[in-house]
Amino acid sequence: MKLDRVIAVRNAKTIYRDGDRCVKVFNENYSKADVLNEALNQARIEETGLNIPKILEVTMLDGKWAIISEYIEGKTLAQLMQENPEKKEEYLNLFVDLQLDMHSKTCPLLNKLKDKMSAKIAKAELDATTRYDLHTRLEGMPKHNKVCHGDFNPSNIIITNDGKPYIIDWSHATQGNASADAARTYLLFWLGGDIDGAEKYLNLFCSKSDTAKQYVQKWMPIVAASQSVKGNEKEREFLLSWVDVVDYE
Repeated sequence: MKLDRVIAVRNAKTIYRDGDRCVKVFNENYSKADVLNEALNQARIEETGLNIPKILEVTMLDGKWAIISEYIEGKTLAQLMQENPEKKEEYLNLFVDLQLDMHSKTCPLLNKLKDKMSAKIAKAELDATTRYDLHTRLEGMPKHNKVCHGDFNPSNIIITNDGKPYIIDWSHATQGNASADAARTYLLFWLGGDIDGAEKYLNLFCSKSDTAKQYVQKWMPIVAASQSVKGNEKEREFLLSWVDVVDYE
């Protein structure tokens, strides 16, 4: 195996290309349970029929866990948006269509989104009263069982040279409410500094899915609080500022 071509370096993991295989190598102290859960998520999502890279093996390389999957040749939607700003509207439409197609699938063995969020809110740097309020609101939200990506953003979509889209990075996948997944995507646009993109995305999502914008917005403080337990200081501050946005007009 030749791990000489680095594709990406992310938090606690490095992704390499080895011919037609993609090798994601995790740092030594990365949780074995989390690596195996990510591989299991991806294997389960393969069974839904969505376009995703297939898992080939899970192994250890020099004492580090690694997930090996198909390498998908192409550019991310984020790259295409940057290279062709005049086509951003077209790309956003495709992006939302892909998300809605994903939300049309079910995968009964995935972890439940509400359970994951509840556990994360319990760990958030918030006072007990705010955590109680968020837990109560989360409990009151409708339970759904749609496939949710949990990190659905344009850098996790690869478009092949012949125009076929693939969704990558299934480490955060759960089954639950599509509007919670949309709230997460909206906040990711904000975190990336693309506030105009965030608004356009939310309008498209609500219009195409016939969802009230207020309903997605209701999820935002809950999603922001649950996401605030990871990431750097600046991201945490930003996300926690959304927790105070309780009432929307």
